[in-house]
Amino acid sequence: MISAADVKELRNRTGAGMMDCKKALEESGGDMEQAIEYLRKKGLATAAKRAGKIASEGLVHAYIHGGGRIGVLIEVNCETDFVAKTEAFQDLVHNLAMQVAASRPEYVAREDVPEEVLAKEKEILRAQALNEGKPEKVIDKIVAGRLEKFFQDNCLLEQPFIKDMDRTVQDLINEAVAKLGEKIVIRRFVRYEVGEGIKAEEK
Repeated sequence: MISAADVKELRNRTGAGMMDCKKALEESGGDMEQAIEYLRKKGLATAAKRAGKIASEGLVHAYIHGGGRIGVLIEVNCETDFVAKTEAFQDLVHNLAMQVAASRPEYVAREDVPEEVLAKEKEILRAQALNEGKPEKVIDKIVAGRLEKFFQDNCLLEQPFIKDMDRTVQDLINEAVAKLGEKIVIRRFVRYEVGEGIKAEEK
């Protein structure tokens, strides 16, 4: 059984996507070093040497969409001011802001989802599976599978990239790390939409 802690550690050490890390650990029988080697051979560990670096430079970018109906503020960090000023980095940050506007993520990564939110989601998914008449012995497996879909929908790094649905946002970050040679981190974002949270006045 591959633990979430091992997947997270491998991700931190390589910069590869969560699902790639999980597959690498499965392929290597849970051996961390073999998993790193697996990812390097696949070309997915391009961020490995940058993982321990500190990303304290970068950009705060504002993106407005739909004639002022949707607005996004996002902070993306890199290691140097030099890279922050490159067109490639600025394009990346702009694309990330567009992703947030279009796909409405709630969190940057699955590790950012609060435990109470996860517990509530598992409870809902379990109730759904039981109501569908699924056998008790497969409920946990069904919940785990549907939880992956929850992460893909709600965590920015795991969402399919809106301009290329075959790649995730994490893939996009990894490619930018390989191209620019610096650690890149999405630190935070906020999304606003006109009228959001306001109940329509009853007529």
